[in-house]
Amino acid sequence: MSFWRRLFGGGGLSGDDLKPQRLDYLNEALALERQGDYDAALTSYRLALRDHPNDARILQNMAIAFTKTRRFDEAIRHYRRALELDSSLAGAHYGLAFLLLQRGDPDGAAQHLKTFLAHPPRGPDAQKWIEHANQALLDLGTASSGAPEERTGSR
Repeated sequence: MSFWRRLFGGGGLSGDDLKPQRLDYLNEALALERQGDYDAALTSYRLALRDHPNDARILQNMAIAFTKTRRFDEAIRHYRRALELDSSLAGAHYGLAFLLLQRGDPDGAAQHLKTFLAHPPRGPDAQKWIEHANQALLDLGTASSGAPEERTGSR
């Protein structure tokens, strides 16, 4: 349809056809992250968060992207907000723990590592994250709250 016909109402498109389509900002952000464009991903995450302001997983993903762009204070803030909304997010406890370690807060890091180990994720890569968390606790001189088989996995 030509510009003039659309401008002056000449047939073809109904009012429904002109409604903007809602984008899936979360999937867009994840795709941008996979491409390594973390700043663009953060923009999409912000738009996704605007549509779903209490989605802890969006906040967790934002924290990861902030970490990858070395904006650690923002990452910490987003991990904490995600945990306020859903304290069971193992990934948020894990990520926050290592940022706190980097910031010189071993007690805070140990608390989040223990929480992570109390309810670790499942899946093909989970064991390496569990072992890493256990090693970090050992390095801190703190006993893990994980089960013995979680602490002694093969390397």
